Amino acid sequence: MLAHEIRARVARGEVSPLEVAQAYLKRVQELDPGLGAFLSLNERLLEEAEAVDPGLPLAGLVVAVKDNIATRGLRTTAGSRLLENFVPPYEATAVARLKALGALVLGKTNLDEFGMGSSTEHSAFFPTKNPFDPDRVPGGSSGGSAAALAADLAPLALGSDTGGSVRQPAAFCGVYGLKPTYGRVSRFGLIAYASSLDQIGPMARSVRDLALLMDAAAGPDPLDATSLDLPPRFQEALEGPLPPLRLGVVREALAGNSPGVERALEEALKVFRELGLSVREVSWPSLPQALAAYYILAPAEASSNLARYDGTLYGRRAAGEEVEGMMEATRALFGLEVKRRVLVGTFVLSSGYYEAYYGRAQAFRRRLKAEAQALFREVDLLLLPTTPHPAFPFGARRDPLAMYREDLYTVGANLTGLPALSFPAGFEGHLPVGLQLLAPWGEDERLLRAALAFEEATARAHLKAPLGEAL
Repeated sequence: MLAHEIRARVARGEVSPLEVAQAYLKRVQELDPGLGAFLSLNERLLEEAEAVDPGLPLAGLVVAVKDNIATRGLRTTAGSRLLENFVPPYEATAVARLKALGALVLGKTNLDEFGMGSSTEHSAFFPTKNPFDPDRVPGGSSGGSAAALAADLAPLALGSDTGGSVRQPAAFCGVYGLKPTYGRVSRFGLIAYASSLDQIGPMARSVRDLALLMDAAAGPDPLDATSLDLPPRFQEALEGPLPPLRLGVVREALAGNSPGVERALEEALKVFRELGLSVREVSWPSLPQALAAYYILAPAEASSNLARYDGTLYGRRAAGEEVEGMMEATRALFGLEVKRRVLVGTFVLSSGYYEAYYGRAQAFRRRLKAEAQALFREVDLLLLPTTPHPAFPFGARRDPLAMYREDLYTVGANLTGLPALSFPAGFEGHLPVGLQLLAPWGEDERLLRAALAFEEATARAHLKAPLGEAL
């Protein structure tokens, strides 16, 4: 059942928040041992559900929260041994806003360590399986949230997106994932990977459920200086007819895709034309180089953000007779991929290489943003694949560079700060395929309105993986 449908039933008194919580908790306990979507569950869920006011706007809804988003009193590990037993004394603003409206945290979902990965294979604890094929990855780094939605273990989820970490797993698991405009959702309480790129993003099985989440979570926050003073009007934006829009298909993303992705793109263009959109091919010339710039800038910021985990003030303290030995033992707890990115980031920020790498990457980022701004003077939306192919098998991307190429089509939105939405667009065999819409800065609502029109025209929403009976 979809989140807005559950909410309507609770409002009519047909089901109580406690009954909803009991049903989802039972489903997680039965199915998640074979899936690995959750790292921990909220032990006070039923107590909280019994106490919640059923008249609140989100009463009856349980939310799966990615485990790099702080939850007061509930373990938050960021998928790392370094934070294995960390219980935050504070709450992320996005979570606090959902709870204030009656939503409950079901549990914390698995992820690649500190959000660094595209498969959840880099979780320090265990990998998450794709509900459509247990031999394949669910994507990452928000793989646990996407898998939980696809298996109907939760009606709503929160993820985070630094280079595609909401959108790529959404595509692999056949659900919706939004990377909001940078600053549209507060980052307070999000464990930082790359602060100028990170965004908390909603994930759901329908556009209306995304709108429900965004209306609750978005908005300015005095605890985050980068948050935007843009009042959320997502559910309101879904009403009324679809306005005439100009859709640009990004030429640089049309080659090298799998047959299923190419077919989904062709079919989507046909649907959008039938919906009244004018469609044209456009060029974003710097997009193919965006990946290289991203893997300079993101590791540079990560090397700074993760420097705090020295075992004294932050992170798990390992044994050591002296400070240097303690710090060395503490940082040995980082996984291989985290160490790799920290080393890369430290290198590109070093005095001899700063201008050659980091400075040039920042200049490229400005050019990429200027090109996007020019494109949006010609079109209202951009369309491209979320990924070049569907979910890949475990172990198929052992070469780090091969794994990094998974972000080829997604990093552009992070580098420019633009909103981007991955939506289900078909299948390649038994595996879901996702496409991606981008909108101008601050026009997140436009993405959801166009995606809803596509959803209603194709009945491609509400996909669930073949795992037991749905709620």
